[in-house]
Amino acid sequence: MAREGKVSGLNAASHYDAAMSVFPWYERAIYALVMAVLWAFSKLMWRWSVDAPSKLPERVEGSTGFVVICNHTSMAEVVALVPYLWARGHRVRPIFKSEFNKIGIARWAFALAGGIPVERGEADMAALRAAQHALQRGEDVLIFPEGTRIRTDDQPVEIHGGFALIAQMGKARILPMAVCGFRDVTPEGKKLMRPVTCWIAVGDALDAKDAPQGLKRRERAQWVENESLERMYALRDALRAAHPGRF
Repeated sequence: MAREGKVSGLNAASHYDAAMSVFPWYERAIYALVMAVLWAFSKLMWRWSVDAPSKLPERVEGSTGFVVICNHTSMAEVVALVPYLWARGHRVRPIFKSEFNKIGIARWAFALAGGIPVERGEADMAALRAAQHALQRGEDVLIFPEGTRIRTDDQPVEIHGGFALIAQMGKARILPMAVCGFRDVTPEGKKLMRPVTCWIAVGDALDAKDAPQGLKRRERAQWVENESLERMYALRDALRAAHPGRF
């Protein structure tokens, strides 16, 4: 199990496999303040609304967290998604590329936000274990399977699997979500954010128990991964259909 002792402030590495509830009190206070500010800022700036919010499971003390997956078009959606989940009682730990740790202030900021760094292109067991422990503590793990922001529909998409394995290790369910409109926050070739209207959709959670009978362990994990992605993209396509011309 993950260590539950106190962690030292400003030491990013000590945060990755520790409960967010044992972060130093002043870091937890800063986090709550930042979440409240980002919720208000994103709501006013991008006027996001949530489709089928009742599908978002309530956080229950003592239960495992969820592996949340979502399509990825802009960093702006992280600014809306995490505060939205936080406001609904979920503690969210985003998986992020370890390359960001090369920047000192980014390393501290991601650690403060509960982020878990992962080495791309290799089996990062430290990240897998950190995510497993987070789920077992009841924290959610946020993953963007597309791995990078998809700025155009003709951009090649390389799905980074493994989130079903993380869910399996943590005995957690996968919660598909999707976003639409956030790509327009910073159009290609532009630097400044602009006010737009965006949408978030919540899908039905699933796990290995939902797989067809008779599948072997690895086959069940692959079914869960494929089905989760299908639901994520179905949510995205439904949002696009409801809001033509928005991505």
